[in-house]
Amino acid sequence: MRRVAKLSAACIATAALALSATACGSTSSENDKDSSASAGSGKGIKIGLAFDVGGRGDRSFNDSAARGADKAKSEFGGSIKELTAKNSDTEADREQRLTDLADAGYNPIVGVGFSYATSMGKVAAKYPKVSFGIVDSVVDAKNVDSITFTEEQGSYLAGVAAALKTKKDHVGFIGGVDVPLIKKFEAGYVQGVKDTNSKIKVDTQYLSHGSDLSGFSSPDKGKEAAQGMLDKGADVVYSAAGSSGNGAIEAVNGQKGAWAIGVDSDQYNIPGLSKYKSSILTSMVKNVDVGVYDFIKSVHDSKPLTGTNTYSLAKDGVSLATSGGFIDDIKAKLDAAQKKIVDGDVTVKTTP
Repeated sequence: MRRVAKLSAACIATAALALSATACGSTSSENDKDSSASAGSGKGIKIGLAFDVGGRGDRSFNDSAARGADKAKSEFGGSIKELTAKNSDTEADREQRLTDLADAGYNPIVGVGFSYATSMGKVAAKYPKVSFGIVDSVVDAKNVDSITFTEEQGSYLAGVAAALKTKKDHVGFIGGVDVPLIKKFEAGYVQGVKDTNSKIKVDTQYLSHGSDLSGFSSPDKGKEAAQGMLDKGADVVYSAAGSSGNGAIEAVNGQKGAWAIGVDSDQYNIPGLSKYKSSILTSMVKNVDVGVYDFIKSVHDSKPLTGTNTYSLAKDGVSLATSGGFIDDIKAKLDAAQKKIVDGDVTVKTTP
């Protein structure tokens, strides 16, 4: 299925950037990876990928972006340079990370996550000939592609699924950080649950607050939060918390009859979560990979995308995964709910 809009993304590597990053010391990232095309190819595209906390391997948001960059590299050749944010990052750290990539000649450069918005605005202005992409935020600049999603719409469907699958009329939502982006997930989920059955109780909990982004990379916190909800009687738990959600899935797997709802990637099919997949009801998939690939392709084709490109439910920008077949029995009701959103009969809230 060809999924819509056109997004941005990516990363690449050279010894020059490695030297630059090393020189910057504390402003560099926890992970600094360089994936290059075969020696002597002489062609391809240099992709700079600035990950959010958790980086490649989070089995969720960052991994989705990585898949898009990997696909582009496979098709167009070249290399990917990956730098990963730390929980302790400041604006100066993020600005330096993007600057290092630009100085080393990477183009395009993708900031994976809303936390790069301010720094990208500054760096893009300094490098007008470089194409930048940002996921989950909007940066008003002529050389930036802002890649956004209607997370609330996909989360609404997750809420409908939860309401139809709960046997205790009690479900939960775990957010990584209480920022506007994650509030969209909560708002859509709760509305979907309540529109399906207003009597269902919905517990909500956030793992960190404000500028503390550790809630996106703390599986132990996710596990503890999910266990607390299960202990109070919830039997379906939806997490929008990056790699912290992996801990929530683990906790749910230990509770007979309980379901976890994954996020961003189809977590049923993630190898690192395979031992828990019997408990993953579905996942609210954000097609970040498609957006990242489309953006890189646009730069490769010398027609770089700019402005705001939104991936909606109508354009398959968000969806519910069907792996495992656990929601096959409620497909008709989910399809009906989706049609109401696409047709405009239901407007999904973006704030709780």
